[in-house]
Amino acid sequence: MRRTFNGMAASDLADVVWQKSRHSNSQGTCVEFARLPDGEVAVRNSRFPEGPALIYTRAEIEAMLLGVKDGEFDHLVEP
Repeated sequence: MRRTFNGMAASDLADVVWQKSRHSNSQGTCVEFARLPDGEVAVRNSRFPEGPALIYTRAEIEAMLLGVKDGEFDHLVEP
């Protein structure tokens, strides 16, 4: 298996399934996630599918998702 690292080309992550939210819009402004074989999670910008992928641990993704659910980041999208 190829070593994963932050900022690697997302296209180098073979055999992963990228998923985006069903709330994503048709403008291509989506963040996509993929579970890696070792349990870590890769994140990429759907506008640049060949571009960099950032790699996070499951614990980091869980903390982020809990914060999103709790509304901790709502100020980032409010007018």
